[in-house]
Amino acid sequence: MIQRSAGFRSLVQTFRVNSSYSKLGAYFNYATSPQQVFDQPTYSDDEYAATDWDNLGFGLVQTDYMYSMKCSKDEQFEQGQLTRYGNIELSPSAGVLNYGQGLFEGTKAYRKEDGNILLFRPDQNAIRMKIGAERMCMPCPSIDQFVDAVKQTALANKRWIPPAGKGTLYIRPLLMGSGPVLGLAPAPEYTFLIYASPAGNYFKDGLAPLSLYVEDEYHRASPGGAGGVKTISNYAPVLKAINRAKNRGFSDVLYLDCLHKKFLEEVSSCNIFIIKGNVISTPATNGTILPGITRKSIIEIAKDLGYEVTLIVMWRNV
Repeated sequence: MIQRSAGFRSLVQTFRVNSSYSKLGAYFNYATSPQQVFDQPTYSDDEYAATDWDNLGFGLVQTDYMYSMKCSKDEQFEQGQLTRYGNIELSPSAGVLNYGQGLFEGTKAYRKEDGNILLFRPDQNAIRMKIGAERMCMPCPSIDQFVDAVKQTALANKRWIPPAGKGTLYIRPLLMGSGPVLGLAPAPEYTFLIYASPAGNYFKDGLAPLSLYVEDEYHRASPGGAGGVKTISNYAPVLKAINRAKNRGFSDVLYLDCLHKKFLEEVSSCNIFIIKGNVISTPATNGTILPGITRKSIIEIAKDLGYEVTLIVMWRNV
């Protein structure tokens, strides 16, 4: 059983309460003008969608609009657009389907008590996607394009942003090789797509202690691989380990390093911190661990609050 100490709960509470702090979020400008290819909505600006806000889980709820833009392999992304949420068309030989050439990000929009809306550091997601795109041989939207697209998606789906304290609008940007390719090579065309869904806590028990299964058979990533970027190909391989852990009554899986099989790396769905007194320890990002935006934020705020943060190097080349 992984317990959350009182000190860490206090840090997490500070993390939540001060979400307007520059290290956590930023108001977005309501003057943002979405590039639309759909009819204007018939609902009023202050209307909420008809859903049970008190019982939101972390499951897909179809919202109104999504954002997309395309470019070829040798070009740059230009103007995107909002369209009604719906299925997309892909060639059977699309690079993302055949060779897993794809990345995704996850960020959130929060509604405050005064009605203002916060985004959670979307510029950091944009930076992480650019790093991942380079690793996966893909063109990528600029940071400004990424952030503007997230703003447009949040604004277009404003009625799906839960009331303050009831949840968030989870925003999922995707970058994928959508062009057809037969041989193993980068796709000739790429699609950047964003959709959103209102969501509650990822774990059904909220802030209750998690029960983690320490996995010593399956590995999430290895040195020299792509474990340090948010590629889609990192996630399906952990499903077997997660299913086995949940069948044994655990909440999730805590993975060990693949070289020594004794150093903690990360959980299937998040980074991990260990707290003892005033010292917070977390594995260093060394290519096998995803550099989480929440992880980065907690480290920065913990230091501001007087905690000593130690980054543990888990493995070395042998």
